Amino acid sequence: MDDPYATLGLTQAASQGEIRHAYRKLAKRYHPDLNPGKPKAEALFKKVSLANELLSDPERRARFDRGEIDAAGQERPPQPTYRDFAEGDAGHRYGAANEFSDLFGSIFDSVHRKTGSSQASGQDELYSLDVNFLEAVNGATRRLTLPDGRSLDVTIPAGTEDGQVLRLKGQGTVSSHGGVNGNALIEIHVALHRWFHRDGRDIRIDVPMTLGEAVLGGAIEVPTPGGLVRMRIPPHSDTGTKLRLRGRGVPAHGKEAAGDLQVTLRVMIGAADPALEAFLTTWTPEHANNPRRAMETTS
Repeated sequence: MDDPYATLGLTQAASQGEIRHAYRKLAKRYHPDLNPGKPKAEALFKKVSLANELLSDPERRARFDRGEIDAAGQERPPQPTYRDFAEGDAGHRYGAANEFSDLFGSIFDSVHRKTGSSQASGQDELYSLDVNFLEAVNGATRRLTLPDGRSLDVTIPAGTEDGQVLRLKGQGTVSSHGGVNGNALIEIHVALHRWFHRDGRDIRIDVPMTLGEAVLGGAIEVPTPGGLVRMRIPPHSDTGTKLRLRGRGVPAHGKEAAGDLQVTLRVMIGAADPALEAFLTTWTPEHANNPRRAMETTS
């Protein structure tokens, strides 16, 4: 298999953020839904997904970097060292490695041909799963029906991101010769939300307020991924005023702390109000204010 770093266009020094960014860029470029009838694009999509599945797991990435597993995640046999052959007959030290390798390789190949046995692992299988925004943020369990009729219960961890690949060990292709079964790789596709927008661990939302709430301030109910929460608006809040609700973004999960809800206020005038219009017609503010003063200079 190809080097997963090369597949993503990266070097071994790449950070986890660079790996995530490269994968998302390539996955969008080669996604089968955007390339219907193009088997080459589908093959490249699977390749970059497998590369990301390996490198996005710090433990498996470290094992690959040390040469303990290959690009498919399979165990590599330990490499012989000089100590293994240093005790041979004089004049044959170190050189016997290839002879033993050829000898035993031929024996094992002969046995496999006669018995039909092999320890080849089953193939990993790539699937996609659509989830809604709140399922990805809060975590959920979804049932995925596979083409062969099997059903898998997929646990979606809190904070799962769009394009993230989950691995279900042993749920891929079954090995036909007693080897290790392949894995099911589940790529998560997160739907957009009507109000919420994700920014890392934070959630952003625009919240409308009435003119009276903007002028006088007060407590209002604000939607969060976990439900409605009361938030106090300071008096004289303009459109664009930003407030923050700590810990009300993406929930804490593992070593990741909870994010915040970033709120931007928007003044909504609403339906026509004759009494308000009559008041504004005769009202003279005590302190005149020109909100466009800064725009009057072109320098």
